[in-house]
Amino acid sequence: MSMRDQILEAAVKRIAQEGTDGVRVARVANEASVSTALVHYHFETRDLLLAEALEYSYDHAAQLRVGEELGADATSAQRLAEMIDICLPSSDALHDDFVLWVELWLRAAREPDLREFGARLYAKLHDWFTDELRAGIASGEFKIADVEQVANHLLALIDGYGIRVLIGDPAITLELARQQIWSSAAPELGL
Repeated sequence: MSMRDQILEAAVKRIAQEGTDGVRVARVANEASVSTALVHYHFETRDLLLAEALEYSYDHAAQLRVGEELGADATSAQRLAEMIDICLPSSDALHDDFVLWVELWLRAAREPDLREFGARLYAKLHDWFTDELRAGIASGEFKIADVEQVANHLLALIDGYGIRVLIGDPAITLELARQQIWSSAAPELGL
């Protein structure tokens, strides 16, 4: 792992624990076992470090998106179900990733300069879903009239249910969130 990645990983961990407003460069440096000067060498400003940490988290989570455990002969429905699960706070690492998304929403709502960055990350996520939806259409598994609309609906469902799982709402368990998202999506997929 490069020194830059080590710093970004430490920043992700600190943001998930303290929120973006609570993160200090000194704490990130301490978490990464490097000097603050080295953090500043790689990242000109604290805001740049935080923005890149959010993108690093997204890209790191993307590595989970491969779905190796499903195998090459997995159906689009199986891959889509796994994608939904990976976007929910369903493990400690994904919990931290979801917290970072929430931090991005809050910061982008208050800081217009971050809105383009947030939109770019959502576009990546949206593209990932539309690619799988189109693969399901091509294989004849899905019957979708508007791929863009279905992808947007899935992301909205994931965000909404994910927040309730994240805060520990007893009315929405992780399993119930999975079921509700899937039952809402299945008719749109033609399943």
